Amino acid sequence: MKKSLFYTMLVMLLTVVFAPFAYAAPEAAAVDYTKAIVVGLSVFGAGFAIALGTIGTGLGMGNGLNGATNAVGRNPEAQGKVLLTMMVGLAMIESLAIYALVVALILLYANPLLKVIGA
Repeated sequence: MKKSLFYTMLVMLLTVVFAPFAYAAPEAAAVDYTKAIVVGLSVFGAGFAIALGTIGTGLGMGNGLNGATNAVGRNPEAQGKVLLTMMVGLAMIESLAIYALVVALILLYANPLLKVIGA
């Protein structure tokens, strides 16, 4: 398992490193790649924003649900208050994931950096 994962990652790394040399044309040396770099980094940034946003909110929601179930297990009479507080907390945590989604969508579709470089 580890050996095949290592070889897969090695092949992916080598493909990323050597693909530009294989597809490079001699007459393409004077081309400005600024827009391509900005778009590529924007896609990477959007993926990174979604990844961190969902990992953080997932861990926060799991921690909150753990605390709520432990509280109800210890004191079943307080289930209504615990449930209400938990739902409000989960809604606040979920708003962070929505903010990460908004940032990713802005980077993908309304990229302000493309306007700065004049593309």
